[in-house]
Amino acid sequence: MKHAHQNQCLDRTERNCSEDTAKKLSTIFLKYRKDKDDLLSILQDIQDEFGYLSEEAIHLLSKEIRISENEIYGVATFYAIFRFEKPAEHRITVCMGTACYVNGADKILDEAEQKLGIKTGQTTEDGKISIGHVFCNGCCGHAPVVVVDNEVSGGWTPTKLDKTIDKLKEGSP
Repeated sequence: MKHAHQNQCLDRTERNCSEDTAKKLSTIFLKYRKDKDDLLSILQDIQDEFGYLSEEAIHLLSKEIRISENEIYGVATFYAIFRFEKPAEHRITVCMGTACYVNGADKILDEAEQKLGIKTGQTTEDGKISIGHVFCNGCCGHAPVVVVDNEVSGGWTPTKLDKTIDKLKEGSP
């Protein structure tokens, strides 16, 4: 019975889903009943595996638990934890809280946008770097604070950010 279940999930022709993606999704689907009640858990597992919810994954999930893609999107978009775009290799997040802003966070964010040629919330075309902002990291004594790939540090300047972006582009941490 498991093999028939896996083959059904591997029917991926409509969306050009890769065989690797389909196999990973099959493994996730096998953990659950084909039940709408498991939707949130399945979505979380998909995002944990791939870093986001792709169109292909939502399409195959829709076929697997027999609910519409629109209903899945309706549930997933209700929760802020779900992403629908592949995450960048590197993520830069600038704190825009009061202490950081007063200490030049806006100039740091402007430098990131200008240097990368993208706006806050976007990812470079090559998928290497994305930039974002938060309203407080809780490190006000170290303002301005920037998070690069989950590493929080303070005392940032536009020049320091410029050099960091160059290193990320080169592949250096």
